[in-house]
Amino acid sequence: MSISKIFSGDLPELLYKIINYFQGDYSTLHSCVLVNRLWCRLTIPLLWEDPFSIPTGNFNFIEVYLYYLNDHLKTKLNEHEIINNVLLPSNTLFNYPSFIRYLNINKIVPSIESWLGANDKIKLTNAYYEQISDTETEFKCWINILIFKMFIKHEVKLHTLEIEISRAIYNKHAENILEIILQNPNFIHNVRNLKLSILSSINNTLIKNRISQLINLQKNLKKVSFSSNTLPLYQSLLLSRESNCSNTLNTIIFYYVNFKGINNLDKVFEQLNVLESVHLIHCSFLNTGFIQQIINLTKPFKLKTLFVSKISQIESLQSLLQKSGNYLENFGCGLEGTNYNQRQQLLELIIKCCKNIKFLDLDNVITPLMISLIENVKQNLNRLSISVGNNQDSNSKLVLQNLGQILPSRLDYLCMSLYDIKESDFEVFIKNSQDTYFKKLLIEIIERDDISDGTDILPYIKEYIMKKKRVNYLAIKYTYPSSWFDEMDLSDSGRAEEFKLYNIKVLSYISLFIDINRFVNELIN
Repeated sequence: MSISKIFSGDLPELLYKIINYFQGDYSTLHSCVLVNRLWCRLTIPLLWEDPFSIPTGNFNFIEVYLYYLNDHLKTKLNEHEIINNVLLPSNTLFNYPSFIRYLNINKIVPSIESWLGANDKIKLTNAYYEQISDTETEFKCWINILIFKMFIKHEVKLHTLEIEISRAIYNKHAENILEIILQNPNFIHNVRNLKLSILSSINNTLIKNRISQLINLQKNLKKVSFSSNTLPLYQSLLLSRESNCSNTLNTIIFYYVNFKGINNLDKVFEQLNVLESVHLIHCSFLNTGFIQQIINLTKPFKLKTLFVSKISQIESLQSLLQKSGNYLENFGCGLEGTNYNQRQQLLELIIKCCKNIKFLDLDNVITPLMISLIENVKQNLNRLSISVGNNQDSNSKLVLQNLGQILPSRLDYLCMSLYDIKESDFEVFIKNSQDTYFKKLLIEIIERDDISDGTDILPYIKEYIMKKKRVNYLAIKYTYPSSWFDEMDLSDSGRAEEFKLYNIKVLSYISLFIDINRFVNELIN
């Protein structure tokens, strides 16, 4: 009875929650659109909230946006044979521009480039370039500005704004976009999440000044992330008299940030009244100078994420973890090249100070301590990523023989990258982990030898995972170091068909893998 009511639309609130559960699962959302009018009306906003980030390779949504240009601009385009009339829709069922919630200003031009490259009906003429643009790059930027102004005209309610400056060729374009935003402050009035990323090689004072002005316009900001050389902008956000974030900002993310010479961190954090989480992701110079500023705080320092790739001073990290270890939920380390004693001390510190870890990402760490750490946090652990090389401190055999029996009863995400394994060792792992259910299971086998002499783990996956329906999403990839361009992905082979009978989705490894950028996007969105 309840199912029929949902399909007929008698329970729209429940139906809305169900459809929102599929956010990001674009194939399922497209299927939902076809059910009936109500399902379509509830699903379309999810498909159009961030079209520039949908990994489908279909950029026809650009044509839909161009439909909303005024008649003068449409005529201007057609006069120069840039767009054939048949490309634009004659009518639309929804106000598609109004649905956008997430916008990365750096993704619009690449989307336009892909749209132009894929559409042979678009013609660019020399006459157009002479009148509108000196280069094709400027033409694409001009189209970008048109689309951006169209968003402003439709008074969109933007939720997340990402300002990413990664290509010097678009510096002038970025300046123009930022100027447009400053001229239309209502466009960012409702922004809750702000992500700032400027390539370290780009030193454009005008861009940074405009970003500082934009930051000071924020009144409802809840999350902000700084990366690369954007850290000096934190003073504009948090120390400026014009800043309005002290009672709204609850999350700060620093990733790939150099803290050398950075002062006043204690003053910054002291004046943030509702700060709930701080995330440090592969930052450098987490040394005595940085740690002392944190120790000076009278408020708790709620460090939720710590990913490290280098250890400069183990004593500094010890002080940090003693102050904030109970808050830590995400920990990752890739310490290949660091001396044995430092790696051992760090893992021992995590085992001692951090009991509430939910996401653990371990790359080439000491295997016995790795196993101890996983067992120590298994009560809260729901995502685990392990990359094991072939050295005296960590190897795949020890992992496979010991990991299965210490895993929790459920993991949302298990990713294992294993070097030169034996099928018998993998069988031990898969048998020992029979009490664990995986939402997403990713396995990368790095082979020592060539493709013809590979390790076949699929029979064990079918016997102990597939037939027992212990996974929702599965990805398996074979990599061959002798030629890093040679890979075999289960999703590309005919051997994946059988899994459909058990309602298991076999996807590509890259589509399920949580890299740093994907993780940061999860935090900021």
